[in-house]
Amino acid sequence: MAYIPFADLIEMTQRIIGLTGGIATGKSQVATYLEHQYHLPILDADRYAHDAVRLGSVALAQISQRYGSQILLEDGNLDRQQLGNIVFNDTAERRWLEGQIHPYVRDRILTAQSLTPAPILVTVIPLLFEAKMTDLVTEIWVVVCSLEQQCQRLIARDRLSRTQAQARITSQMPLTQKASQATVVIHNDSDLIHLHAQVDQALVLLHRSKKTKGKTLEP
Repeated sequence: MAYIPFADLIEMTQRIIGLTGGIATGKSQVATYLEHQYHLPILDADRYAHDAVRLGSVALAQISQRYGSQILLEDGNLDRQQLGNIVFNDTAERRWLEGQIHPYVRDRILTAQSLTPAPILVTVIPLLFEAKMTDLVTEIWVVVCSLEQQCQRLIARDRLSRTQAQARITSQMPLTQKASQATVVIHNDSDLIHLHAQVDQALVLLHRSKKTKGKTLEP
């Protein structure tokens, strides 16, 4: 597998990769590879979303006021599984919750980006399209896989039933719709060698040309 020296990727204008996809399609695998192989700085919207509902936060107080104390664990922290059971089965409640969290996440991303003057910066935003944060990035990479692979990975990772997994998947924009708006589409339907080869190729395209919209990578 070809390794591209980081110095060869430097451009005068900062490039901000918006890494997204569907739940359990493999965004973290791509981000980890970019961080370890190319030493690119990674900003993770999920971390900011977790911080938004930390113990003592305004958002957590609003959530507990709306759903009651049963939404909290014994130590006062958010019971994420219980909250997921509510919002992934009710579009109105999910949108209300996102309204409490997304503004905070957006502010944290903007702040972190301003403090990270790297030539290439990766911002992982699972709900990049749904949260209308595409203006925060200059490149959009969408990681996709088959619906069955996505469902099986989610069941194994989060110990969900098939019904719960499907509810989480259908709560997001369809992968085909995301892919149609991507700069680069990365297929995570095989092994890591195949996945990493596509990431390598994407960085070459990123370095050589800005005219890659809709490009599907096949090593």
